[in-house]
Amino acid sequence: MAVRWSPDGRHILSTADFRLRISVWSLVSKSVSYIKYPKHTNAGLDFTTDGKYMALAERRNCKDCISIFACSSWELVKHFEAETKDLADLAWSPDGRVLCVWDSLLRYDLLLYSMDGRCLSRYSAYEFALGIKSVCWSPSSQFLAIGSYDEKCRVLNHVTWKLVAEHVHSHTVDSPSVIVYKEVELKPPLLRGEMMPPGGFTVQSKYEVQPVPVQVPLVKPDPEKANPKLGVGQVAFSRDNRYLATKNDNMPNTVWLWDVSKLCLTAMLLQSCPVRAFHWDPNQARLAICTANNKLYMWSPAGCVSVVVPTEASFQITSLQFHPDGNILMLLGKDHMCLCFLTDPRT
Repeated sequence: MAVRWSPDGRHILSTADFRLRISVWSLVSKSVSYIKYPKHTNAGLDFTTDGKYMALAERRNCKDCISIFACSSWELVKHFEAETKDLADLAWSPDGRVLCVWDSLLRYDLLLYSMDGRCLSRYSAYEFALGIKSVCWSPSSQFLAIGSYDEKCRVLNHVTWKLVAEHVHSHTVDSPSVIVYKEVELKPPLLRGEMMPPGGFTVQSKYEVQPVPVQVPLVKPDPEKANPKLGVGQVAFSRDNRYLATKNDNMPNTVWLWDVSKLCLTAMLLQSCPVRAFHWDPNQARLAICTANNKLYMWSPAGCVSVVVPTEASFQITSLQFHPDGNILMLLGKDHMCLCFLTDPRT
């Protein structure tokens, strides 16, 4: 089952495991309404940024369909067939003008629809190989980034919906304009006769700038296992649209930072452990990263920093999220959570 809030915070939407229907529970009137034919449990549903409309992927008569609902009354305002074979997910542009829809990983097929169901454009980079793995709009709606299984991130523009950049995650970085930061762990030495504490020493770490060329650590995916660790699985634009952060899943310890205006790689972070998640500050070009340990990593154009989370219990950060004002960062682990308050030294 999947449960989520509506944008106004007055309704709760729950989807059953067998995707029979979506139940919309009103916390104001205590009423419940139902939406039939959802295709997915955890995907295929997205709200516009202003919270006025919801797009839902449906499967009717063996065909993919999209329904658009007005969130004020949950009435259907538009219904149309999608030109996909097996719709995987969808996402509204931040300005709410364009709905991006993409096919399953077996087909590289991405379509862009207007609010009234017109197909504005269609994009396919190649055929007969695993296709789209991740999709992300820029905050200004001017760019659409597509992470693919061929280890490339492609960027489309919002005017012609044509390719403006193709970012390759190379095994070797040799450009002198790229700043490569490598995490170096600092283990405190044991003095003669000193015993290791029960929980072990707190391992600090710092970043060191590496000279190019640099070999990027690579993990070869296992072809015998499902969901191969291959391709660009995470893509995110900074709030000011200046930078694009990506992670190629078969290079799990590396975060790539691309300059959007120059269409090139500007920085790269080599972590000691596989990167679990990253998230941009909503107010400035600052990226927070976690790697399933007790440290928080942050990158900005000024440099990188590593901070140990001061907790008594063993706390491994597996995901994180910024507060909308950018002053608080929520860190989540398996059994614990922590709020990190960020202060500006200028205040």
